[in-house]
Amino acid sequence: MKIEQIYTGCLAQGAYYIESNGEVAIIDPLREVQPYIDRATKDGASIKYIFETHFHADFVSGHVTLAEKTNAPIIYGPNANPTFKAHIATDGEVFKLGNITITALHTPGHTMESTTYLLKDENGKDHAIFSGDTLFLGDVGRPDLAQKAASLTQEQLAGMLYNSLRTKIMPLADDVIVYPAHGAGSACGKNLSKETVGTLGEQKQTNYALRADMTEAEFVAEVTDGLLPPPAYFPLNVKLNKEGYENVETIINNNKELSPKEFQALAEESGALVLDVRPGGDFASGHIPGSIFIGLSGQFAPWVGALITDIKQPILIIAPEGSEEEAIIRLSRVGYDNTLGYLKGGFASWKTEGFEYDTVQQVTAEELKNKLTTEDIKVVDVRKPGEYNAAHIDYKDLTHAPLDYINDNYKDYPADEKFFIHCAGGYRSLIAASILKARGYHNMIDVIGGFGAIKNTGIALTEASCTSTCSSTTKTN
Repeated sequence: MKIEQIYTGCLAQGAYYIESNGEVAIIDPLREVQPYIDRATKDGASIKYIFETHFHADFVSGHVTLAEKTNAPIIYGPNANPTFKAHIATDGEVFKLGNITITALHTPGHTMESTTYLLKDENGKDHAIFSGDTLFLGDVGRPDLAQKAASLTQEQLAGMLYNSLRTKIMPLADDVIVYPAHGAGSACGKNLSKETVGTLGEQKQTNYALRADMTEAEFVAEVTDGLLPPPAYFPLNVKLNKEGYENVETIINNNKELSPKEFQALAEESGALVLDVRPGGDFASGHIPGSIFIGLSGQFAPWVGALITDIKQPILIIAPEGSEEEAIIRLSRVGYDNTLGYLKGGFASWKTEGFEYDTVQQVTAEELKNKLTTEDIKVVDVRKPGEYNAAHIDYKDLTHAPLDYINDNYKDYPADEKFFIHCAGGYRSLIAASILKARGYHNMIDVIGGFGAIKNTGIALTEASCTSTCSSTTKTN
């Protein structure tokens, strides 16, 4: 028996490759499926099953393409209703894979069709669970994503999740390995661990949602407390996962390599968003005016989904040379399939041809410290509420305006005065700066290294007194 977690950092997502005696099961595959096929071929094995733990909201799964390429059946748990051919498992149904078995345990709560897959080894012993978004390390799946489709409240779904955990998962032995669908950074939960594999016994001891003496009312209150609104692209990804999608290879082939003149003409003709995915320092040093920065080096796909509100938005790409296809694939993972092409030769060719470009002014954290003590300046912190509440600059003219809401709250940023902008490490503040520049703001100065650098300078910090229910834009005066 072989189990491999294939973890994708920018999605904080785990897919799984399971092989026994020449037969393979894939759980929650990524959209680009050739690596799974190649891996099975290398092992001299064939893909027998494609298991889906639920209709994913945060990424487009590769189940449809993988089934087309291998003829392996797609398996969902009870209550699933995809428009394509699939096997809908019954609760407790057993699937034989080589010398092992995989049992479908219906665990509704995150969604109505959510299913945990229990793997029993060659001796019939419970070995591992593939828990999808039902159970994470440190958390459980948010219960607010399926309420519209199921005509249920998040409290009702949370109650179902409570019962699923206590009747299907918690009775299992402590040494059962937990393989979740996500780790820290996913928007599918609020307190996920950075670890991506653990044991059920560890979770019973440390996961707040698995406390042995927890009542259903306490569970519902704690699981629903402090949930941020889900990204706008979530329901659109669910739709693609339920109804099917275009092969990612076709999308790649549809993209054109464009000269600067062709790039500019197509941008004007199509109304495409120009997306710059280079490293942040490169973007700050020079970029096409009006382009939006979301670098491949960070939490790329989730921020694309959170900030580009129209999943069908035409997109043109500025990428480091050789990374163009990677950018197209990573956009397709979250359903952004309407990429038109990329700039041949990257930004260097734009600059060489003499086209206009813009920059983002930057300062170090030490320079910010000097400004705070010698000038009357404005500072904007674009981190998430939880980060801000834990600690922030103790300064009279500090604005908290999370990047997550910038499309709605951009007017909260100073319009007519210079201001300094920071996040935790510099990635998100540059995203914010690019969006603000595209909206006509050119008065921001980015702090290199963000709060991580700021706290090492001796700048005074304070702990905020508000809770996780603080409004999305607050000021300390």
